Amino acid sequence: MKRHDAVPGSPAAGAPRRTVLHSRHAGLGATFAPFGGWEMPLWYGAGAVREHLAVVTAAGLFDTNHMDVIFVDGAAARPLLDYAFSRDVRAARIGRAVYGVFLDAGGGAIDDAIFYPLADDRFALVVNAGMGPVVADHLSRLPAAGRPAIRAAEPRVGKIDLQGPAAVDILADAVTAPKAVFEKFPYFSFKGDFDFPAGGVRLAAGAPVLLSRTGYTGELGFEIFAPQEFIADIWDILLERGAPFGLLPCGLAARDSLRTGAMLPLSHQDIGPWPFINNPWTFALPFAAGGGFGKRFLGADRLLPGEAPHTLAFVGFDPRRVEAAGAAVLLAGEDIGTVTTIVTDVAIDRVNGAVLSIASPDRPEGWTPRGLACGFVKVSRRLEPGARIILRDRRREIEVEVTGDIRPDRTARVRAHTVVRSNDLTVL
Repeated sequence: MKRHDAVPGSPAAGAPRRTVLHSRHAGLGATFAPFGGWEMPLWYGAGAVREHLAVVTAAGLFDTNHMDVIFVDGAAARPLLDYAFSRDVRAARIGRAVYGVFLDAGGGAIDDAIFYPLADDRFALVVNAGMGPVVADHLSRLPAAGRPAIRAAEPRVGKIDLQGPAAVDILADAVTAPKAVFEKFPYFSFKGDFDFPAGGVRLAAGAPVLLSRTGYTGELGFEIFAPQEFIADIWDILLERGAPFGLLPCGLAARDSLRTGAMLPLSHQDIGPWPFINNPWTFALPFAAGGGFGKRFLGADRLLPGEAPHTLAFVGFDPRRVEAAGAAVLLAGEDIGTVTTIVTDVAIDRVNGAVLSIASPDRPEGWTPRGLACGFVKVSRRLEPGARIILRDRRREIEVEVTGDIRPDRTARVRAHTVVRSNDLTVL
């Protein structure tokens, strides 16, 4: 999962930054938009609807070079990160990524991140665009027994995301020794290293990469890290190898609708400077079996369920949306909160009242979804799944339903099978 893109509306000095793939995007007819200080593709010629559907049914390719990577090294690194990060990283295994959040002293989310244990005393953190300096400064100010080395990877490290059920087939045709690469490759694991030449995973064209079986869409896929000088070639190779499978380049609009349908938060929008509790993402907290938390971490004493707002997921009954900015949430006529995210997931619709996906195995034959409005609200009280609420902006009101899930039958966690050189290859 992850999460995780730029801080909406974060300030940038001067002109927006451009990734190394900007000319590729322009050549593909991208429409650009400012995002967290970067000029990023919003969508391409196929449009955001087709891009969204491609990721659910085939594959999509995303430029995520705007994300930040931080390295924390030394004997004091693991104890510091265990105190600063919401997840228990004391026993984190090399090769297994961990999703969590960095909280402030008030229990509010500074940013969410994926934690990569590269060695016993060497770790990488992938945070949102523009947040590398913020998180690095936060870590440097915390008390620690000894001082770990905290450094930013940019501009050395580049990143591309390949997402969708065809991702394994596409990558299997692009990496060397695919059977060795993809054997025993479960969700939220990674292969390779940010010390790229020593990492042991290479594309057929010779590019060293770190492959992470994670993503921000809810679908089977990989986040691909490589030295910046290889990123353009990797993009070209994957577009070429993916074309027969229906792969499309995808922009921020599809990324936003996909992550929302997959129940994934946007940092500084769905999570932020309020207590990180009473939300769909408390799996990122280290709850103990007998109650309470299983470790001491910054902000834990402020995570009081009775005092914090509730963030809830919802799904509508048709594709219509309201404007998120300033939209009110009404329960029996009472204003109880605000909308944090609202999109239309074009891969879902209701059949006899139940929400199905275009990828659901029990979908009706020949069925084409219209799409449903969905997203998150921050409200003053807990509501159970099935509760009906009204979202209202200046133009309209729509009725939606509180839910525990949005787009069903996502593929991120499932076993994926492909055939490589006549040998059945299983990604577990």
